[in-house]
Amino acid sequence: MTKIGIVLGSTRPGRVGEQVARWVHERAARREDAEFVVLDLRDHPLPHLEEPPGFSGRYEDERTRAFAAVIASCDGFVFVTPEYNHSLPGVLKNAMDHVYVEWNTKAAGFVSYGGAGGARSVEQLRLVCGALQLADVGPQVTLPLATEFDLGTVFAPGEHQFAALDTLLGHVVAWSTALAPLRGGEAAAAVRGRLDEVVAALRAKDLDALRGIYAPDVVSFDVEPPLQHVGVDAKLKNWVKVFTTFEEVDYELRDLTVTVGVGLAVGHGFGRVSGTLPTGEAVAGMWVRVTFVFRHLGGAWVIVHDQASVPFDMASGRGVADLQP
Repeated sequence: MTKIGIVLGSTRPGRVGEQVARWVHERAARREDAEFVVLDLRDHPLPHLEEPPGFSGRYEDERTRAFAAVIASCDGFVFVTPEYNHSLPGVLKNAMDHVYVEWNTKAAGFVSYGGAGGARSVEQLRLVCGALQLADVGPQVTLPLATEFDLGTVFAPGEHQFAALDTLLGHVVAWSTALAPLRGGEAAAAVRGRLDEVVAALRAKDLDALRGIYAPDVVSFDVEPPLQHVGVDAKLKNWVKVFTTFEEVDYELRDLTVTVGVGLAVGHGFGRVSGTLPTGEAVAGMWVRVTFVFRHLGGAWVIVHDQASVPFDMASGRGVADLQP
């Protein structure tokens, strides 16, 4: 499903943007044609731009890489932005400048607020979007402080703003969907669908279904010895151990990013196996870093390589298994 990020572009104390972003998200959540998530820049405290030009999609700073993964996971954006001194917030411009390819060929819409409704902020944002190959849609929502906020601090939008927001959201979803082929959207959706099949098969303890998702010569770097497991039978033996250990199995994938090329695709994120033991005891499991490499063979995407790993402590040489994504 199309995923739209609602970017909250202010981090200053006392911001009213949080109220506006919540309004956008609550209204958007009624739609059935896309998934909407709030991306609060407070959750991504990027330094003042310290990255080299990011046209390659390779980033040096861990904070940039985390932010890039979040942006890459979205198909379009609604920017919720104030206007500061006739311009957009520096923190928003800094965040947009930190990454590049992750913005490309996606749609952007704007919900702005301020003394003049934030209109001048959006004027400049449209120029930035053009440089980032973001397709900015025409309709926008403009929220003057004098008319849409009680005492300038409590957000109370007029009824006409709901219709304006619905129009904006419709355009962002439509353009995000239309641009999907330029991002390999159909192929990426197919790869994500295959990973959904992996999750469903694990929860059902269905080895036959799993066998059809892995290539016969799959090479797996799992968390347990040996260094590599070669072939689908070796891979399935690992899952048999899991099915034997747990009476009920659950598997989660989080923060998944998928990149598609010609005949190859890569997905990476975080995975966790959990479940219930035959004794009835619930086991939460541990989060691991997971990577999947797919090849398009025989009309379907199959996993030719996967890897699961945990960080390790340099001093003790032990794996660190209690981290959370």
